[in-house]
Amino acid sequence: MPHFTIEYSANLDGLVDMGATVELVRKAAVETGIFPLGGIRVRAVRCEHYAIADGRKTYGFLDMVLRLGEGRDLATRKQAGEHIFKALSAHLDPVFANSKFALSFDMQINDKETSWKRNNIHDALKVETVNG
Repeated sequence: MPHFTIEYSANLDGLVDMGATVELVRKAAVETGIFPLGGIRVRAVRCEHYAIADGRKTYGFLDMVLRLGEGRDLATRKQAGEHIFKALSAHLDPVFANSKFALSFDMQINDKETSWKRNNIHDALKVETVNG
C-alpha cells in the first residue's frame, strides 16, 4: 500500500488533466521515500452526480484519500502528506484561479488484521533492478 483514491466532480473535465494529476500524485508519493514503489496505486473516479454548497453546478471538488498500512509515525505521515498535498495543490492552482473549487486530502491507516493483499509487483521490480 499506499492507495490513493481521487474522487472529482465531473465539471472538472476540460479544466484538469486527470491523467497528469494521477501521475503527479504518484511521483510525489515516490519522492517522499516512505512508500514501497510496488505498492503505490493512484486512481481517479469521476463523480457524475454530486451536490455542493448551495447547489450551483459551477462549483467543483477534488477529494483524495490515501489508505496506507500501519507502521509509520505521525511526524513521518504528516511530512509525506504535506509534500503530496503541496504538489497537488500547486498543480490545481489554475482551477482555483478560474473557478470555485474545493480540494481535500485525508490519510487513513488500515488495520493489518483486517486488510488482505496479494501483489507480485514488488518481486517484478526487484528482478528489474537486478537485471536492469
